[in-house]
Amino acid sequence: MGDPVSVDVPHKLGREAARGRIAGGIGKLADMFPGGGAIEQHWEGDTLHFTLSAMGQVIASRLEVFEQHVHAEVDLPPMLALFAGKIREKLAKEAPKLLE
Repeated sequence: MGDPVSVDVPHKLGREAARGRIAGGIGKLADMFPGGGAIEQHWEGDTLHFTLSAMGQVIASRLEVFEQHVHAEVDLPPMLALFAGKIREKLAKEAPKLLE
């Protein structure tokens, strides 16, 4: 497995409000990946750990919520690592919508 795809998403909501919006919009994450499917999730403190399936692969990811930004990391399986650049671009574009 290669380096994770990571993106920082700035916000002005504060930690609790950002966390609430992410919790309410987590279902939208599957749409960010080609062939995205079901999401399993759990919180550990201010970090949301989740997995989703895309193109027959399982993708493990984390969203760590801070006071002024959210740090997203996506661990791509080797087959999807070819799409790392496109996934990073899509995350940078679409992830802020989770905080709206």
